[in-house]
Amino acid sequence: MKLYNTLSRKKEEFKPIKEGEVLFYQCGPTVYWTQHIGNLRASTLADFIHRVFLYNNYKVKFARNYTDVGHLVSDADGGEDKMEKGVKREGLSPTEIANKYIKIFEDDNKDLNNLESTFKPRATEYIKEMQALVKILLDKGFAYSTPLAIYFDISRVKDYTKLSGQNLEENRGGAGTGSVEDPEKRNSADFAIWFFRVGTHEKAIQYWPSPFTSPLVENGNGFPGWHIECSAMSKALLGNTLDIHMGGIEHIPVHHTNEIAQSESANGVPLSNYWLHNEWLMVNNGKMSKSEGTAFSLAEVKEKGFNPLALKYFFLQAHYRSKQNFTWEAMQAAQTGYNRLINNISALDNTVGKIDEKFKNKFLESVSDDFNTPQALAIIFELLKSDISSEDKLATVLDFDKVLGLDIDKSRLNLRSEKRLNLDVPENIQKLLAERKLARENKDYKKADELRDQIIALGFEVKDR
Repeated sequence: MKLYNTLSRKKEEFKPIKEGEVLFYQCGPTVYWTQHIGNLRASTLADFIHRVFLYNNYKVKFARNYTDVGHLVSDADGGEDKMEKGVKREGLSPTEIANKYIKIFEDDNKDLNNLESTFKPRATEYIKEMQALVKILLDKGFAYSTPLAIYFDISRVKDYTKLSGQNLEENRGGAGTGSVEDPEKRNSADFAIWFFRVGTHEKAIQYWPSPFTSPLVENGNGFPGWHIECSAMSKALLGNTLDIHMGGIEHIPVHHTNEIAQSESANGVPLSNYWLHNEWLMVNNGKMSKSEGTAFSLAEVKEKGFNPLALKYFFLQAHYRSKQNFTWEAMQAAQTGYNRLINNISALDNTVGKIDEKFKNKFLESVSDDFNTPQALAIIFELLKSDISSEDKLATVLDFDKVLGLDIDKSRLNLRSEKRLNLDVPENIQKLLAERKLARENKDYKKADELRDQIIALGFEVKDR
């Protein structure tokens, strides 16, 4: 297997820490709002990677976290906590907000037929582990305390920007600037690993006692910085060094840069051997925006009559390291393409034959070469056009779907079931179909053709087979 490693900026052969096992961590969502389809693209691409390793006979320990505290509006320690924004918006408690949006996210992933991760840690469940990591950094001299916060001292790390390759001045204005104006901060780019409940955050809703001290607050009360959370959770669940750490490209200059700095300073070993970063999903060639109404949710996609699996099919049409542009026209094309695929497969003989080894090897080679999803889809259509038997085609495509996760077997069986098909057809169309069936039985083909034209005019197609 070959993976493009952001850290080395080249494609590398995958060599696991432990033979036959993959330790895989993906930065998960901040659960204060419904995740838009760009976030769901990220989880779907992680699902594909998860499935490829399983297909290659690896045991996968996959952790994707939920951030339910400490992620400020700016990734660079600025603004208010996103969870508190959700609390103010809806009048619910932080736990109720987290529960609500975690459920929506998990339901969306089920609709997309994405596998569950092995671990689903919430940041608020790992406060002790975060505090322990902060203490190690303080003890080793990589962190320092002020009355307002505890900061990581980036001057102690020689290769702080090794992941991003940026000059520090270009590193998004520094990783620690923002609303925390602290005169005792040593470097503008030092980032907070623990915020005391004082100053800007004196009314923080979520806070915990800590072993740290500030003259301005009792019991060291405060909350963790966002960056320390992933370091603590990945360490607790998967160990000091991961095989793979994945996230969006927006995490490279700040969040992942800070994770590397604090984890490697505390643990003395690499945080991850391979860093994978997925590109953004654009909308109408622009960035998704809540204010402009383009941060579409899966619920909105479904409301327009699209199958969630057609959205997954759309996601798989672009490589994870490539930008992808979402439009409703592109979504319609993906729905048509998915339907065509299922129609072609449902037309195969219902008997499952043997997996064709030649096509399997070709498919395995494509998905194992930095997870090439477009090529994998192309091989399926090549398979369906080939001259191998119908039974072997079905066996082979069902084997491929272990990686694609398009739920092909269930979809083809639903399509073959007239009862299920009728459930998806409006009552007025079903009535016209029944009349047309009767006309054909009476050999009144002129009336049958007229009824077919009526059905077509209403947006449906009739195929007699």
